Amino acid sequence: MGAGDISNFPFRVAALAARGEQPALLLPGGRSVTYRELAERVDRLASLWRGRRGLVMLETDLSEHAVIGYLAALEAGHVVAMQTPCGAEADSAVFRPDYRYRRFDGRWRIERLEGDATGPHPDLAVLLSTSGSTGQGKSVRLSAANLCSNARAIAEYLGLTAADRACLILPLHYSYGLSVLNAHLSVGASVYLPGGSILDEGFLDGLAESGSSNLSGVPYSYELLEKVGFRGRLFPQLRFMTVAGGRLAPETVRLYNEHLTACGASLFVMYGQTEATARMAYMPPEHLRGREDRIGIAIPGGSLAIEDEEGRLISGVDQPGELVYRGANVMMGYAQSRDDLARGAELGVLRTGDLAIRDADRFFRIVGRSKRISKIAGLRIGHDSLEAALERHGISAAVTGDDAEILAHYVGACGSEAVRRLLVAASGLTLLQVKASRIDALPRLPSGKIDYQALRNRAGRADAVPESKGVQELFEQLFFPARIRAEDSFLSLGGDSLRFVQLSLGLEKILGEVPDKWERMPVRDLAALDRSDSKRPQIGIDLVIRALAILLVVVHHETLWPIPGGAAAMVILVGFGFARFQSGALISGSLKQLLRPLVHILVPYYLIVAAYALAWGDVPWASVFLVGNFGFADPERHSMLPYLYWFIEAYCQMLLVFAALFAVPFVRRSAIARPFETGMAFLAAALAARLVLPQFWDIGNRQIFTLPWIFYLAAIGWCAAIAETRRQRLALMVAGTAIFLFFGIYKGVWIGTKIKYLLQIPVLWALLFLPRIRLPQWGARLILPVAAAGFHIYILHRFVPELLLAPAQPLLSPIANSLLAIVGGILLGLAAWAAQRRLFTRLSRALIGLRPMEWANATRPWIASDRPLLAFGPQKENQVQRQ
Repeated sequence: MGAGDISNFPFRVAALAARGEQPALLLPGGRSVTYRELAERVDRLASLWRGRRGLVMLETDLSEHAVIGYLAALEAGHVVAMQTPCGAEADSAVFRPDYRYRRFDGRWRIERLEGDATGPHPDLAVLLSTSGSTGQGKSVRLSAANLCSNARAIAEYLGLTAADRACLILPLHYSYGLSVLNAHLSVGASVYLPGGSILDEGFLDGLAESGSSNLSGVPYSYELLEKVGFRGRLFPQLRFMTVAGGRLAPETVRLYNEHLTACGASLFVMYGQTEATARMAYMPPEHLRGREDRIGIAIPGGSLAIEDEEGRLISGVDQPGELVYRGANVMMGYAQSRDDLARGAELGVLRTGDLAIRDADRFFRIVGRSKRISKIAGLRIGHDSLEAALERHGISAAVTGDDAEILAHYVGACGSEAVRRLLVAASGLTLLQVKASRIDALPRLPSGKIDYQALRNRAGRADAVPESKGVQELFEQLFFPARIRAEDSFLSLGGDSLRFVQLSLGLEKILGEVPDKWERMPVRDLAALDRSDSKRPQIGIDLVIRALAILLVVVHHETLWPIPGGAAAMVILVGFGFARFQSGALISGSLKQLLRPLVHILVPYYLIVAAYALAWGDVPWASVFLVGNFGFADPERHSMLPYLYWFIEAYCQMLLVFAALFAVPFVRRSAIARPFETGMAFLAAALAARLVLPQFWDIGNRQIFTLPWIFYLAAIGWCAAIAETRRQRLALMVAGTAIFLFFGIYKGVWIGTKIKYLLQIPVLWALLFLPRIRLPQWGARLILPVAAAGFHIYILHRFVPELLLAPAQPLLSPIANSLLAIVGGILLGLAAWAAQRRLFTRLSRALIGLRPMEWANATRPWIASDRPLLAFGPQKENQVQRQ
């Protein structure tokens, strides 16, 4: 097959369709896409792109849509530029694509762009960005022949057949991840797309259930596998694992090689670069033992050699030189502009830039990077060799430097002076020429490689822009007792609605204005932000609604004015919160992760239950079992708490209902494939329950506290959080308005009922169409603390009039008594919230001050996992802070 001939391309529609009903893509929840279905969907999408050959910018994620977009663009004869969403805008300006295919407003869309008259070279098929691990990334031009050659070679040395099934966790814009897809599709094998991170609860369960025969990862992937206990599980179908994308410590290679060998599987240590499409070398597993630091031999169809600086061949054993590769998978060349896409192949040999030696058994070993070298006082210092020297002393580090000094960025408890002395011993330099800086975690690129450019930038601005410690401390306090790493984010830590409010408040004080989508930003990125000079910060509308709703509840409970809409708004926020913060746990079926947030609610609740039991001399058993709102108990008989606490009981019951719904595999699959439609089905069922069940379960006025009476409000909130397109938001707004008008106007029997339901119309409108609102600083300072302390205010505000003010009530006028009760209830809740924060601050600081082993021992009785403990709601990644 010539470089430009794609008639026999293994990813063409005809080749895919020939595989028939063999599964091509496997998705969470048990859903699959057969090769026949894949071919049909690729053909449909390709038909929309057929025409003049151009460039398609594909913003990839690990989804069936991205795979189909990639294959369809190739089928239509276009060049595909595989991009991350964050890099697409810059590359669009450089390469002027004719089309862009990306997820927008929750749906994948084709955008026709202005393009460029310069047509791509006939041989060109794919543009991939290099990792940029040692500097700014470049775009690599790959031909169809490059892709096919590398896919065939990988399939050959891995022994892939149609019976194989890959678990793909690497991004498709990364050459390693794309090669996994290409190699498996080329032989008719299956690819399982777990749709999440290794750290996601349920990842190992999904891996086992998928029946995957292989798993490929970068060194960082193996760190994560250790954290989730991979080697403690059995995966009978697993045939092999692969590692590439960087140097995996020999100790880890040995550990996994022994583990997999004992399980009847193999470990392939591989070596490659984007410039070679993906792979250039692999270590045959049968020779790996005792050679854990080798990259092995060239892949089928390729060859490796070692050359000196003048390009002369080095044939001796253990003599270092630059590793040079030759093969059909060597790129056409680099691209820096649209005009470069018209150029043909310019390379037949790839000078890797890596320093290597060949041992006596003819296996190659990388010993350094020619570009990662400092020349100081006449000494050539390899940065990689220094990292290896520190690693031998148990120190994980990344070394940067120039011809003046060396800087080691390291993780761990070791002192910087000790690290410097180790660098001196390994390099032959003096202490004047080496520096060491402790950091929370080594920054990583999406590929999992160390981001050396970020470390160089950090070193360059260290004196001018010191990293804020306030953000790190804030996360440590609010997620205590979990250890917070620099790469952690609010969502990766499993953040919930209470912490969302409290972090919004804290970040507002530290940064001046909370950035949009801060929930997904790593702690280190938040800490690096400059303080904003904005006088009018943006605040999530749900925080404003929460604050106003709790104020409305407090006022209503004290005055009995006809304004009971606060509790209804809070129920809507419960469903909204479930959809934002716990949908991942629901869809993955992780009951442990789902129920863990109840700790933050039930601990203070049961303290109140205990207090009432002591005061009454009788245990309110209905409240103990969270069924006081069922109507068979009574506070006057001391069989349940006062009616006020019905909301906590209903909250727990709603959580259990959602858990029961998502325990059904069909519901999970439907929620993944058609989230909004599934949410509207929830609403329809809940609305039917609201209209029908009270007819058969008449408990008088107390029915307003029961789940059949209120669950439809939570369903509306759920739908509001997952409505992504304008059409969906309008549909929900119309449906919600009709429901509230029906219950408020038609079914309402008194003015309070009418106000209650009519108030929910602006609440729903704000959640759908006004996700964030600008407030003056004083407004934010009033709203955010009340929203953050909402739970504490709710459970404690009645203690003021019924306990603290009781002795003084004969001396107070009704108005003064009510004002003191309202203000005092709010202040008591704020005080309790502040006290809890101070307690967690002291505990977290005390534990963070311990040595790692002491900290682990001190926290062992508290936690079974690093994840946090509460929630009012769930959220998909693309549903954060909708603008």
